[in-house]
Amino acid sequence: MWTWALLPVILAVFGTVGMWAVFGIAVSNETVNLTAGFPYISTCGSYNPQSCLFSQICNICSVLALWIVIIRFQQVRDLGCASRVNTCSIVLGFISSIGISVLGNFQQSVDMQVHLLGAFLAFYVGLAYFWIQVWLTYRAEPSHDRKWAGPSRIVFCSLCTCLILAMTVLHNLGYRSAGAICEWAAVMCFFVLFGVFTAEFRHIDFHKLHVQHDGFSKSRSDLTMEHVQ
Repeated sequence: MWTWALLPVILAVFGTVGMWAVFGIAVSNETVNLTAGFPYISTCGSYNPQSCLFSQICNICSVLALWIVIIRFQQVRDLGCASRVNTCSIVLGFISSIGISVLGNFQQSVDMQVHLLGAFLAFYVGLAYFWIQVWLTYRAEPSHDRKWAGPSRIVFCSLCTCLILAMTVLHNLGYRSAGAICEWAAVMCFFVLFGVFTAEFRHIDFHKLHVQHDGFSKSRSDLTMEHVQ
């Protein structure tokens, strides 16, 4: 089941290529002007035709991110760390994944308030999720790749924190190009953080999701007993 390790890689590569493809299309059709300043990701994805691609990329990334969040939650729980912190991680991961979809489908040119809400959930709640993953890296046993996965998460979480704070401050001060550069760098760091899950996912032996498994087994057993009687 080492192929589960490909899931974080697919998200990281797909998201990175997709975002820069949106940027390239926006520049090529001149919906953004680089001479006037470096654009935010949302600015690049606000106009047709790249707005459709931007929404689809965000939706796919949202689904992949939620999938990764669920698998990581189950993995940590199976490793004997069924704590409130792990439960908090899946809640924050779910919220931030929804935020990715919201900001992609409500472009700033359509509904700025909803778009900003989605951005807040994706960036700030997502950052909280990854800081919790730093804690879980050193708490979940056994951690085969702790020597490099832990420091990698700390470095990129620290970078994301600094970049998001810098983006917010620079944007409010009117330095939009500098803020946009910080946003792009922060998003790339987020994709790297998702990619780090490869370290843990390559050790997954088996993954299965049950829906009312116990109740189904019990009902089937009762039916069998009735048939015998």
